[in-house]
Amino acid sequence: MKKFVYDDKAVVRTTAGRVHGYYLDGIYIFKGIPYAKAERFQAPESVEPWEGVRETTSYGYVCPLLEQDVPGGELFVPHRYWPMDENCQNLNIWTPGLGNGEKKPVLVWLHGGAFVAGSAIEQESYDGFNICKKGDVLMVSVNHRLNILGYFDMSSFGEKYKNSANAGHADIVAALRWIRENIEAFGGDPENVTVVGQSGGGMKSSALMRIPEADGLFHKVFIMSGVSDGTLLPTKKKDGKAIVRAVLEALGISENEVEKLEKVPYRDFANAYNKVSPDVEARGEYVGCVPMPGEFWHGEVLEGLDETGRKIPIVVGSTYAEFAGFERNTFDPRELSDERVEQIYKENFGENAEKLLEIFKKTYPNHHPLNLLVIDRLFREPSKKLALQHAGYGEAKAYLYAFALDFPYHYINPAWHCADIPFFLSNVDKVESANIPEVSERLEKQMSEALISFAYTGSPSTESLYWPPCEKDNAVTMVFDEVSYARQHFDDELLELFNKAAKPLDLEEIMGNDIQH
Repeated sequence: MKKFVYDDKAVVRTTAGRVHGYYLDGIYIFKGIPYAKAERFQAPESVEPWEGVRETTSYGYVCPLLEQDVPGGELFVPHRYWPMDENCQNLNIWTPGLGNGEKKPVLVWLHGGAFVAGSAIEQESYDGFNICKKGDVLMVSVNHRLNILGYFDMSSFGEKYKNSANAGHADIVAALRWIRENIEAFGGDPENVTVVGQSGGGMKSSALMRIPEADGLFHKVFIMSGVSDGTLLPTKKKDGKAIVRAVLEALGISENEVEKLEKVPYRDFANAYNKVSPDVEARGEYVGCVPMPGEFWHGEVLEGLDETGRKIPIVVGSTYAEFAGFERNTFDPRELSDERVEQIYKENFGENAEKLLEIFKKTYPNHHPLNLLVIDRLFREPSKKLALQHAGYGEAKAYLYAFALDFPYHYINPAWHCADIPFFLSNVDKVESANIPEVSERLEKQMSEALISFAYTGSPSTESLYWPPCEKDNAVTMVFDEVSYARQHFDDELLELFNKAAKPLDLEEIMGNDIQH
């Protein structure tokens, strides 16, 4: 049984006042600590100091969503659903010690959901207790503004709105600044902060490398299924005049009264946005809900990094099937004859079928050939590009992984979007479908220890797992599977021929399988 203690020892003084958490089985836990405040569309500011001791034993509000989440897919990605409010700039901390002179590495978790949805506690596997206890590290998870609250360009309507399209990013920077100023009191090292993010959180993690205001606030980046090359979330380098005008018209507000948009109830704002944004997007205009490159954020990392960003060690990777992994098999592919498999290849890949089958078997010898039909086409290649780019700078190491595990769910389920999170964060016990006898425990140990090692040293190699860095012309890949291994030029040949032979990418079809964030 875990030991629970609620006493005065779990009280920490922050720059705004004292906070009171609790102790559970060796870990101190603080929930819902406010790190900033902000008016709608404005930059975050410091929170107002408070008198006495603030209770931080419950998670804070999460950012409101454009549409209500619908529960589903719990075997794939177990979720929490939490109260929403615009006052959502809060964070959670798990720490093995308080102010005892030791300064431990800090993991900062940025959640997925693109720039539209999600929260710091949305997924069960985001919980920081296990990785903190296992690795003797701190973990901080961050809520911030999303969708039209965090990424809605109002800059054409006045100087006060100049960075409204990056308000969500600005919140994250504010959280990192709060961590720098306060984390030592929680037992953390402000000079050893690793930002870890998955999906949209991965995009936010890499975005920090191109935000000058974030320089010096973090020291390593761990990106999971989160490198964008413009395919998934194209950023239109235009202003937001069209979408703002459309929303104002839907709400019956004139342009010279644009400031009224600051006070419109969120649900009315969201409903108006949902009504008009499809038409605006169809015209090729910016519709918000993505950051806007500019003075604050300099654009996607694949466009290049400045001197500061080049010095930051990175880990980057993806899962085998990503969003296509949510597509469930209705039959056991292992029951198909070799002849039938070859026929399916010919139907999908024509004259390249035979060669593709040969290369797939060489690349993934322990996986069924039909897995090729759902191989990821969104994150793997951009992740490789980033790793090679970073290695090419020659100023910091870049490490690349591929999470290739098949799950015994609906016969065979190749690793889906989010499937690697519980393994890295040591939360397999919270995801039922991730529990595979004689596999999960060993793999969870390898992956979580790799993350912990990276947080401590900047290298994910451990005593039991050598993970070599990429070279400027060689995307060395750590393949996490039933048996994990590092491979040079792992899937270069496979992906080159697959992209030549496969039908064009249908993003709408792929995203139709996205049952969770």
